[in-house]
Amino acid sequence: MRKINKYILILAAGVCFTGCTKFDDDINTNPNKPAKVSGTQLIANSEMYLPGIANNAYGSLYPQYLANTTYIDDARYTTVNFNFYSWYYGPLMNLESVINSKTLDGNEGPVENQVAVAKILKAYFFWHLTDRWGDLPYSQALKGSENLNPAYDKQEQIYDNLFLLLDQANATLTNSTGAIKNDIVYGGASLSWKKFANTIHMLMALRLSKVNENKAKTEFNKALNAGIIDNNSANFVYKHLAEETNENYWYTSYTRQGRNWYALSKPLVDLMQGTADPRLATYADKNAKGNYVGLAYGLSDAVKVEEYSLLGSNLRKQTSPVYLVTYAQALFAKAEAAKAGWIPGGDAAAETNYKQAIEASVRQWNNNDVTGLDNFLIQPEVAYTAAEGTRKIATQRWVHLFLNGYESWSEWRRTGFPVLSPAPNNNNKQIPRREGYPTQERLNNTNNYNQAVSSFPYGGSDNLDARVWWDNPNK
Repeated sequence: MRKINKYILILAAGVCFTGCTKFDDDINTNPNKPAKVSGTQLIANSEMYLPGIANNAYGSLYPQYLANTTYIDDARYTTVNFNFYSWYYGPLMNLESVINSKTLDGNEGPVENQVAVAKILKAYFFWHLTDRWGDLPYSQALKGSENLNPAYDKQEQIYDNLFLLLDQANATLTNSTGAIKNDIVYGGASLSWKKFANTIHMLMALRLSKVNENKAKTEFNKALNAGIIDNNSANFVYKHLAEETNENYWYTSYTRQGRNWYALSKPLVDLMQGTADPRLATYADKNAKGNYVGLAYGLSDAVKVEEYSLLGSNLRKQTSPVYLVTYAQALFAKAEAAKAGWIPGGDAAAETNYKQAIEASVRQWNNNDVTGLDNFLIQPEVAYTAAEGTRKIATQRWVHLFLNGYESWSEWRRTGFPVLSPAPNNNNKQIPRREGYPTQERLNNTNNYNQAVSSFPYGGSDNLDARVWWDNPNK
C-alpha cells in the first residue's frame, strides 16, 4: 500500500488561483501548512484529482451506463451549467507551478522528468475539460493575479497545444532515467509515463476524425510509433486506499451514505445479456430475485430498487481502482484506425486488434479470468464483420469504458454508436453534446464569456445542446 506524504493532502488549499493577499507578519503563518512544497508533492496532489475524471454521476449517465432509481433529474438533463474552477485552482495550478519552477529538487528525481510528468498531466486534465466544455481559458489561464479575466482559446488551438506538450514530454522522457518521488500512479517510472503520454496523444488524435482527418492520422501514427500502453499492467489506474479520505466514490455513495440511487441501465444490461458477455457479473449485481435486470433510462418517477441490478459489489469497494486509460482502449483505437486506413492491414488488422481489445477488457474487468470469452467472441452481435466493423468497434469500446463516463460520452458523440435514446417524455430534450459554462463566468469574466458563446463553432447557446469543435454535425 502506498504511503502519501501528509503535506500532499493539504496542498490544494495552499495554492491560489486568483491571487492571495500577502502579509509580512509572522502571526499570519500557519504552522500546519508548509510554506514551500516540492514539485513531486504538487504532482502527487494533482494526481489525487484523477478519479474525478471518471467517478462522476453525470459522466456515467450521459452514455447511459447507469439509470436513476431515485432523484431522477440528473438523467433528465436538468442541470445545464457545471463549474470548472476547481480544476484550475487545484491540479492545473499545481502542475503549472512545477512546469515553471526554477527550483525543483533533483534529489526527488530528474528535474526534466518532474517537468515532463507535469506536462503530461496538464495535457490530460485539459483534454478532459475541453471535451466537456469546448473553448476554455487556456493560454491566459493559470496566471494568478496577473490575469483575473483570461480569454477563451478555441478548442482546436487547445488541442494543438496539448499535442505539443505531449511531444515535449515524450522527447524529455526518452532521454531521461530515474524515478521521481511521490508519484502515486506509476511510482515515478519514466517509461510508464512515456507510454501513457503517447496513448492519450493517440486517443486525442482519433477525436479529430470528423474535423481534420489528415492531422488526426498524422498525430495518431506519431504517437503510436513512439510507444503506447501495450499490456494491462501498464494501464493508467488510480488505486484507492482503505481510508475515508481516499476511498472509491461509489463506495462513499452506496456504502457510507447508503444511497442506492443508481442501477445499471437497460440498454447496457440488455446488450450484455444478449451476447453472453462475461463482464456482466462484474459490472452488475443481481436483483432480489436473482436476475440481471437493467433499469429503463431517464424515467420520470422513482422505482423499487430491489427489482433492478445495482452496480457490481466489486466495483464499489473502498479500495476499488479507477481505470482511466487502458490497453483495451489503445487496441480499440488501433482497430478503428486500421478500418479507416490510417494504419496498414485493413479489415484483417481491424479484426485482430478488435479481438485483442475485447480480451484485454475481459482480463482487466474479470481479474484475468477469460471464462466465456471464446463463446462471447462468436456471438453474431460481437463477431467482427467488414460491413459492421466501425459500429461493432465503437459499441464494444462503449462496453469496455464502463464507469469512465465522460470519455465514453465523448466517443459516443464522435461516432454515434451505440444508438442511444434520450430520456423519454422530457420536453424533447436530447442527450447532451456539451456542458454549460459555470454561471459565475457571466459575472466574473463577462466579456470573454460572451465572446466564447458567440463563437461556438456550430452556433447555439450556452447549454447542453451546442457542440464542441470536433463534434461536427455534418459528418
